[in-house]
Amino acid sequence: MAYFPAFFDLSDRLVLIVGGGEQAARRVRLLRAAGARVTVVAPSFDHEIAGAIESGAVAAIERDFIAEDIIGQTIVFAASGADGIDAAVADAARAAAVPVNVTDRADLSTFIVPAIVERGPVIVGICTGGTAPVLASRLREAVERLLPSRLGRLARFAGSFRESVKATRPDGQARRRFWERFFDGPIADQVLAGDEHGARERMLTSVNSPSGGEVASGSVAIVGAGPGDPDLLTLRALRLIQRAEVVIYDKLVGPEVLNLARRDASRLFVGKSKGNHSKSQDQINALVAEQALAGKRVVRLKGGDPMIFGRGGEEIAYLRQRGITVEVVPGITAALGCAAATGIPLTHRDHAQAVTLVTGHGQDQDPDIDWAALARLGQTLVVYMGVGAAGEIASRLVDGGLDPATPVAVIENGTLPNQKTVHGRLAGLAALVRQNQIVGPALIVIGRVAALAQTASDDGYQTAAVA
Repeated sequence: MAYFPAFFDLSDRLVLIVGGGEQAARRVRLLRAAGARVTVVAPSFDHEIAGAIESGAVAAIERDFIAEDIIGQTIVFAASGADGIDAAVADAARAAAVPVNVTDRADLSTFIVPAIVERGPVIVGICTGGTAPVLASRLREAVERLLPSRLGRLARFAGSFRESVKATRPDGQARRRFWERFFDGPIADQVLAGDEHGARERMLTSVNSPSGGEVASGSVAIVGAGPGDPDLLTLRALRLIQRAEVVIYDKLVGPEVLNLARRDASRLFVGKSKGNHSKSQDQINALVAEQALAGKRVVRLKGGDPMIFGRGGEEIAYLRQRGITVEVVPGITAALGCAAATGIPLTHRDHAQAVTLVTGHGQDQDPDIDWAALARLGQTLVVYMGVGAAGEIASRLVDGGLDPATPVAVIENGTLPNQKTVHGRLAGLAALVRQNQIVGPALIVIGRVAALAQTASDDGYQTAAVA
């Protein structure tokens, strides 16, 4: 994070702007809206600034800038458009330890003015560190479209009840839950619809109710984190991750996904890999239940989809037996994510009319799979957790009648920037894995569709082939 995001309280505080043209006028508009006491320094002023000076909205010093102008200022803006003047302002501000912004010169600035979305007291600042201001503007436009026009009214409405909620709910966790349910519920919708009078009556009832509609016990959401790319999370998954008080995650959940959680959320790692289990499944079940029974909102975050080789079914049964509320949020499973990332159609009118997902690694032993039956199907076969047994899997399929020349693709770290795709033939599957140093997490695709995997380097991923 190159810049630390912060918001200045400039109400009735002294702010200096150096410059009298359009760049300075833009700063005047923003600072007047923030309630600052603005002084503008320049030999001359354009029509807009001159009008603000005449009305008494801003003070003016009609001359060139001198270093003493910095004294007593809260922050300073250099907006003259002249490199020499702006650099002198920046030097003087730094010497006086006063924050300074130089228009279009991040290298001279100690803070950056973000692209701003304003909805009353709700302010969103978007910063690209000075590298791409046009991109920041595009993002502002996108956020503008997403935020309701009455969002500021909603914030003020909630603010008017803060003390009442605090008085009736001295426990911090209870207050947080009350507000989370409020912003997700019908009273907030009523405010956004413009019926503040009706919403206020309902809010008074809710605040004074002993329960206030709050859930006394904890809950668990078993959430699919997808194959790795955070952009592939469902909207429901994102909302639950951001609201969780406890996030319990496994080895396949990357830092980009975890960073979406609240900063104050507890993060508990329970990752497992072959021969290295940080916790047994029984211990994981108990940990999830313990956190929920303590009244916490828990997200059990699993790579891919929790119901496809994720043992989600076992965890659901365990939690429900203990009366814990459980919600399941599907994720994009590895087969779908990796296939899309490599351009492999898992079904194809000319090559495969069905796809079968199997695991190459069972619970503490080889999985009980009829490989010969799968070989006879002649359709797409996707193997999870099969890298360590690649040679054995290939041998069993060939013994079952599958053509040794059947195309295969092995996808490591699918959908991530370090994705690697290697492709070859079934008979050489073990060599393909070994020669390309595939260690996982990886997926094996077996069938004629595997020959359609992207091989061009312009997809941004590593690809390789073994004859």
